Amino acid sequence: MITVGPLAAADRADWERLFRAYVAFYEQHHPQSMYDRAWAEFQADTRMHAFGAWRDESLAGITHFLTHPTTTAPDDLCYLEDLYTAPEHRGHGIARALIGAVGEWAAAHGCGSVYWQTRQDNATARLLYDKVATYHGFIVYTMELPA
Repeated sequence: MITVGPLAAADRADWERLFRAYVAFYEQHHPQSMYDRAWAEFQADTRMHAFGAWRDESLAGITHFLTHPTTTAPDDLCYLEDLYTAPEHRGHGIARALIGAVGEWAAAHGCGSVYWQTRQDNATARLLYDKVATYHGFIVYTMELPA
């Protein structure tokens, strides 16, 4: 059985372990201050939001998301920024449950759609994404700014 919901203060260590694994998957490294800032935002639950998925009483997956206005639709959009399932829990519907929960939250908060991005070569994730969403062919560019 999978349970999805907001992360509580007691989930901090398990959340950080999963988030660090997610960051490592994308071959990135961030200072502790980034994790601290993200956790504070999720606990405030105003600008950025986080859900966890529990399976067998263990935090099995996490997702982070936020909303923003758009110029091309009548309703705000929900951006699902991060999605990660612990390797030992993959193949049991964790990611699907997290995506579904974000979709329900977004609909309840007046959003018109949920969108996200992944690497083109993330074939395993794309197998699921192609079942629950539509790929519109957009390519993402990032312009880094000086600190």
